[in-house]
Amino acid sequence: MSTIVLLTLTGLGLAALYFLVASGLSLVFGLADVLNFAHGLFLSVGAYATWWAAGNLPGAGPSGFGFVLAVAFGVAAGAVVGMAVELVMIRPLYSRTIEQVLVTVGLSLAGVALLQATWGADPRPFPRPDWTQRVTSVLGAKVPNSGILLILAAALVLAALLGFLRYTRYGLVIRAGVENREMVTALGIDVRKAFTLVFAIGGAAAALAGALGGVYFGSVSPSQGGSLLIFAFIVVVIGGMGSVVGSAYAAVAVGLLQQFVNYYGTSGAGDICVVALLAIVLLLRPQGIAGRAATT
Repeated sequence: MSTIVLLTLTGLGLAALYFLVASGLSLVFGLADVLNFAHGLFLSVGAYATWWAAGNLPGAGPSGFGFVLAVAFGVAAGAVVGMAVELVMIRPLYSRTIEQVLVTVGLSLAGVALLQATWGADPRPFPRPDWTQRVTSVLGAKVPNSGILLILAAALVLAALLGFLRYTRYGLVIRAGVENREMVTALGIDVRKAFTLVFAIGGAAAALAGALGGVYFGSVSPSQGGSLLIFAFIVVVIGGMGSVVGSAYAAVAVGLLQQFVNYYGTSGAGDICVVALLAIVLLLRPQGIAGRAATT
């Protein structure tokens, strides 16, 4: 029983990490129709900004309020980078899909190279509060506190995103734009401002994933964002493009499937099963779990 509880909660922790990356990615594609392969860079920026702030920003540190301040700095850095990418590199390329892919892939590679040139290619120890390195007993299972932190953070982000999308003016514009961007534009609403806001939200969520991922893994490296981005794309496709709730469902399915199959099967079998799940969803429901079928 304790093994099942441990695998479930660690799987949900991994799912929370995937969701934090995938939520912004899903919104960006759903509204702006942009496949942002540089989204993993936002995660890396958040992780390294948090790591730097914990050791250099006045008042910040690896414990207590200092750690919260360091994470806030990392999240702000991710949001700023997301806005800058949209304004400078993506905005001139709307409706030019091939150029978008080339630019975002190039930006991702350049960002990783810049991080490696600045801080080296080797993983660096991540500053973590002491309590995140301990465990909590849940129904006989000793669950890492870092995983519980991820679950709580993802739940708060999901609630905040749903509240923003449902009860604020810009949230309603984003929801309407995801459903029918042409109609929103015809009503005289400038969706370009919403594009920038969505990139900022996506950058902030990915940066938070980078900061808490550093706590979860205990280290930070330039390639960390790229490896997590692969599973984030899988989560977005399974959940349905543009659906935050769908991304949450898909993240839970992917995280639990990976944990249970890797434990009871051979190493790496969980990743194969995730790809198989993706293939099944694409064959049976191409629009994803919570996506809407395309109409003609």
